[in-house]
Amino acid sequence: MSLQFDAIVIGAGHAGCESALALARLGVRVLLLATQIDTVAYMPCNPNVGGTAKGHLVREIDALGGQMGICADQSLLQIKMLNATKGAAVQSLRGQTDKNVYHDNMLATLRSEPNLTLWQAEALDVATREGRICGVIIRKDGEEQTIPCRVAVLATGVYMNARIIRGEENYAEGPAGFARSEELSTNLAAHGIPMRRFKTGTPARIAKDSIHYECMEREDGDEDILHFSYLSTQPLLEQIPCYLTYTNAETHRIIRDNIHRAPMYNGSIQGVGPRYCPSIEDKVMRFASHDRHQIFVEPETKDGDTMYIQGMSSSLPRDVQEAMYRTIPGLEDCVFLQYAYAIEYDCLDPLALLPTLESKHIPGLYCAGQVNGSSGYEEAAAQGLMAGINAARALLGQSPVVLRRDQAYIGVLLDDLVTRGTNEPYRMMTARAEYRISLRQDNADRRLTPLGREWGLVTDERWQNFQQKCAVRARLEADLDIILPPSVTTPILLKGGEQPPKAGIRVRDLFRHSGVVWQDVAALAPFDTYPTEILREAAVDCKYEGYLKQEQLMRQEAMALEDKRLPADIDYGQLDNLRLEARQKLNAIRPLTLGQAARISGISPADINVLIIYLLRKK
Repeated sequence: MSLQFDAIVIGAGHAGCESALALARLGVRVLLLATQIDTVAYMPCNPNVGGTAKGHLVREIDALGGQMGICADQSLLQIKMLNATKGAAVQSLRGQTDKNVYHDNMLATLRSEPNLTLWQAEALDVATREGRICGVIIRKDGEEQTIPCRVAVLATGVYMNARIIRGEENYAEGPAGFARSEELSTNLAAHGIPMRRFKTGTPARIAKDSIHYECMEREDGDEDILHFSYLSTQPLLEQIPCYLTYTNAETHRIIRDNIHRAPMYNGSIQGVGPRYCPSIEDKVMRFASHDRHQIFVEPETKDGDTMYIQGMSSSLPRDVQEAMYRTIPGLEDCVFLQYAYAIEYDCLDPLALLPTLESKHIPGLYCAGQVNGSSGYEEAAAQGLMAGINAARALLGQSPVVLRRDQAYIGVLLDDLVTRGTNEPYRMMTARAEYRISLRQDNADRRLTPLGREWGLVTDERWQNFQQKCAVRARLEADLDIILPPSVTTPILLKGGEQPPKAGIRVRDLFRHSGVVWQDVAALAPFDTYPTEILREAAVDCKYEGYLKQEQLMRQEAMALEDKRLPADIDYGQLDNLRLEARQKLNAIRPLTLGQAARISGISPADINVLIIYLLRKK
């Protein structure tokens, strides 16, 4: 039977969309499977893109030629820079999005790709020949059939064997009432893929007109507008406000009095939940000394009637939810449009994956997104992009690509998952990146767009824009050596509490003073001619030059191990000087390099020395 599709992507969430688009744009005939068309790029939880560290991921996806940043900009309701008063390394964009517009735009993008076909169908199993992927068994229009393929991407999100839990209620369904995947996880386990059970949740949705906003603190977006995508140029002319309110002692009392009805505490939920996004009952019980917790009230769409109550995720029964929500200032008369719930789902152990996201058990099967034990739309999209790129390169006879930890947050994300694994839903954080001063969101294009061009995803339009920006940045670098006289620099330095200068100061040296920011020179000629984003980025590079040099030295030391590849067929059980734990973990994870081996939990420097000696003997 001749192949109609070279690749099949199972699941059309944020990971599946990026995978399918990457495959199609690299010339591969791809079939994208969605259990329901309404689930395409759906936001079942928070209606926003970005956030701390997550904004970095969106910028990196865009710099490589991905789609998330473009669709986010097209659907923005509000955008702001988080941690704006802190160091540049931890500043991240967060955009409130219209979830319906985001879905519509992504769906239109998928349907416009000539190499991409979208079907509404359920994947039941993968078909293999001699241990390698050769097709996907699906149910479409009530009939089962096997669709041949040469590679497949598993991106099922939280749909496999999903279960909705709310107090005593228990439903076998996916998020927001969508159909779940009934058989796939059981069949994947039969292929030898190690599975596990995780849990996440979502808060209630409240009718917009039932909220007393005057009792809350208004949260507006930033006036100095930034975009996620380097291709976006249209300003966001109108921003919709969000609101901040708090829980209180009465809220906490109701939760404590009913904690025996909480599935997380009475044993009804077996899955492991996210540490960094706990339910409100978990926060109240774990942080008993806190007398209140922040609650953000956010619009889900521009014209709809639904408000998302961030910070109030819960699996408590409906009557308890009504009682505790109505103790919160502004929500006293709130009308529930959807009650909060928890969701359990099957996912796989990411230690069963290669750094390319290819399965160790089934060659040709790539895995991406929450099925790998991660959480969040941005983490999913980043994995989907890299899985799609590597699946396409495998088909095209090209070598796989792996982003390193010093190159991108995406590299940190993937390395953490496949090298260290996770026992709970993994969330990206700036603290996980040891090179975070170099891996800022403002320089994602300089770091990654040349790679995206080399890999074939960066379009001519994006490449031309990037080259033009590089030319402007080169001119700015020369102007940073302009010496400003004391008459200009004195008020700038006095503002920061420093002594007036006795001589002129180069602009790049001026930026290194602690109180000086890019706005201090933005109105001066010739800097008033430069785009804000380019001037801001250059100022950060000047201010952190010393730290960037330190990270460069760290990077060079790390690369001494990272460049040393380990043989694919090495039997660690035969290396007598390795400890038993090291042999077991090295044989299980199969690291590609000494650097990756050194990052495996339980591998000691002595174990690495044994591997170095082994490599020297084998030359």
